[in-house]
Amino acid sequence: MADIARWAIRVEYDGSGFIGWQKQTEGLSVQSVIEAAAARIVGDRPVASVTAGRTDTGVHAAGIVVHLDFPADARLDIRQIRDGMSYFLKPHRVVVLEAAPVDLEWSARFSAVWRRYRYTIINRASRPVLQINQAWHVKRPIDIEIMQRGADHLLGRHDFTSFRATACQAKSPVRTLELLSIRREGELVIIDTQARSFLHHQVRNMVGSLALVGTKQWHHERMAEALAARDRRAAGPTAPPDGLCLMEVGYPEDPFRKE
Repeated sequence: MADIARWAIRVEYDGSGFIGWQKQTEGLSVQSVIEAAAARIVGDRPVASVTAGRTDTGVHAAGIVVHLDFPADARLDIRQIRDGMSYFLKPHRVVVLEAAPVDLEWSARFSAVWRRYRYTIINRASRPVLQINQAWHVKRPIDIEIMQRGADHLLGRHDFTSFRATACQAKSPVRTLELLSIRREGELVIIDTQARSFLHHQVRNMVGSLALVGTKQWHHERMAEALAARDRRAAGPTAPPDGLCLMEVGYPEDPFRKE
């Protein structure tokens, strides 16, 4: 692999209009436009990518981390990768925020020690216009204190079978939820959550259930009951993708902050 130079990039994108991160046989993926832009800056030679998180259709990212394997003879620098790729990513709503060289042993996926997601609900009677495709519209009034009580039942290490997609391919349903906090900013209800990794649809399924608690359709203790059931049918609906955003990925040493 001596002919490869590995770079980490931090990327922001609006997931609207994409089929998600991963390349598919049909549809436009974030991965496909990232790899195409990377290829353009090295004379259209192929560049492979690995991401810290595979977001679903319609899910956004404020700071997803990706590593790219460029031909070593390209002799790229930070500006060429950040600005060059961002130029070739137009007109897609995808941009490279930062770039940094990393060792070949470093992986955007396997070197990560936590991921942080944010889910945004717009809580008002009128439908959203400015926040369209960026938040889940919930008309019923939400009590965030009761909602937080429900969220507290999920903190820690648990079997999250009730909150993962039935098609989830993870070998184990056990995850450790380090953070699940809820706050209100005017009409917005903001849910932040962090773990080393998440199951497929875990965040959206947790939010779908918590919305029932916050709107007083469920008692907060029902979250604990749903968790203990280890059955997807015991939990609430899957919240739509619009409000979900991968905010940040953590590493033992931040590749973008090396001195």
